[in-house]
Amino acid sequence: MDIKKVKDFKEGDHVNVNLLISSLTRGITNSGAPYLTLTLQDSTKSIDAKLWDVKSEVEKELQVGKVFNFDLEINLYRNNLQAKVIKVFPLNQAELDMSDYIFNSPIPKDDLRNSIAEGINQINNEKIAMIVNGLLNYYENDVYEYPAAARIHHNFIGGLATHIAGMLKVGCALCEIYPSISKDYLLAGIILHDLGKIEELTSPVVTEYSVSGRLLGHISIMDARILEVAKELKLDESEEVMLLRHMVLSHHGKYEFGSPILPETLEAELLTYIDNIDAKIAIIDKALAEVKEGEFTPKLFAMDNRTFYRHK
Repeated sequence: MDIKKVKDFKEGDHVNVNLLISSLTRGITNSGAPYLTLTLQDSTKSIDAKLWDVKSEVEKELQVGKVFNFDLEINLYRNNLQAKVIKVFPLNQAELDMSDYIFNSPIPKDDLRNSIAEGINQINNEKIAMIVNGLLNYYENDVYEYPAAARIHHNFIGGLATHIAGMLKVGCALCEIYPSISKDYLLAGIILHDLGKIEELTSPVVTEYSVSGRLLGHISIMDARILEVAKELKLDESEEVMLLRHMVLSHHGKYEFGSPILPETLEAELLTYIDNIDAKIAIIDKALAEVKEGEFTPKLFAMDNRTFYRHK
């Protein structure tokens, strides 16, 4: 049987493929039988899967972050493809090339480094530049490895830097149109706002929320890191540091979205919009890429359960 990529799966297919388990939850049917809900993926796409009447010895073997060989039936469920696991077999993880099973940024890492470096070079305020460079030095290569989220948007290796690079383009364009915007604060806020996700998430690959991520969240984590670096640089009493902290603390825009405070500077207000624009475009683009012209996407939870039409 030919090996296929997940992006090529069609309703009615019976395939045998090696796939990574990126999530696993346990459940019990109404009759009391145990089952597993899995998310399986290769480097092209992921698919939800069900393993019914799972045996305890099989359940013990299956782990998130490992690759297994799956015998699958591909069905349609609520207008989405879903896999039924017929059989599953262990593999020698040491013999696998993990690049075949993980999502990567479409932008090369060197290009992402250059985009962020160009953003920093446009910051003229020395104190702001020192804080930004201090935080980038603190997180080092993780800035270019971590995703921007565990599930919703830019959830791939390099997703955080991809998100920042996209936002920097929007921010620079707005500064050209509206001269009242402080480019120093806006670009710095864009670079810093989500760096706390490096500590909020457990790893670049098949990430989950860390203990500190669950208990503190990336906003609080980043606020603390800014103050920590500022104290090392003896800048903690400066207005620049206070305003950068304000941008990070308010960047979700509303209390109900997790902001401990609301934006009260022009640049903080713009940061919330730019963040939202880049995230939502990524969500919609990803969904549209998986449907044909003339069709609607499935309902997107992050977009208020709306569907989106793919036009020509």
